[in-house]
Amino acid sequence: MRLNRMLLSTTLVVVALVIQVSVLARLHLPGAVPDLVLLTVLALAMVYGHVGGALIGFGAGLLADLAPPSDHAAGRYALVLCVIGYLAGLVKPENGQLKSATGPMAVVVAAAVGSTLLYAGVGALVGDTAARHVGLGGLLFSAALYDLLLAPFVVPGLMALARRAENNPLGESGTSAKAADVSSGWLASGTGLRIGSQRGMRVKAARARVARAGRIKGVKRL
Repeated sequence: MRLNRMLLSTTLVVVALVIQVSVLARLHLPGAVPDLVLLTVLALAMVYGHVGGALIGFGAGLLADLAPPSDHAAGRYALVLCVIGYLAGLVKPENGQLKSATGPMAVVVAAAVGSTLLYAGVGALVGDTAARHVGLGGLLFSAALYDLLLAPFVVPGLMALARRAENNPLGESGTSAKAADVSSGWLASGTGLRIGSQRGMRVKAARARVARAGRIKGVKRL
């Protein structure tokens, strides 16, 4: 990843994690907690693509695993967000801009449900049965509802910020290519003028030598 992507992604993930731990987690809402870190990963993944989404998801999940008051094994949420970030990055369009809000909202709902299921599945493998006691159905519904309500205030703004901070290598290469074409054109035209002028001078010099030789021969004949 490029330096500007890393700096922006790190800043946004840290801010989202701080807000989630200090504000959203203390609302004591029924069911799941609104996942601002997940929404941040989704927004960046839909701009940077699947590779960037996977890297950002892994880093964000690892920070969430280590941040207090975490009560699960480190690496569990990192795996979840890495997979979710990779899959979300696959819906990135060619120009990096989505035409409507339907696609991102569908991605948010699918990511909320998928991350909850994957988190519960990984927990079941390591012996964590908390999802069974809380109720998996309630967790899925509340996670999708909270993230969907929060997404319009988070995802579009973060995507716009990521696109604005993103460098435009195509534009730069196009500009450099145009500059190269212009410079090569100037060089070609200048070289053609020099070659033409040199040829003209050589022809004139040859004609002058022929004329002088003719005059000298005429004098000798006389």
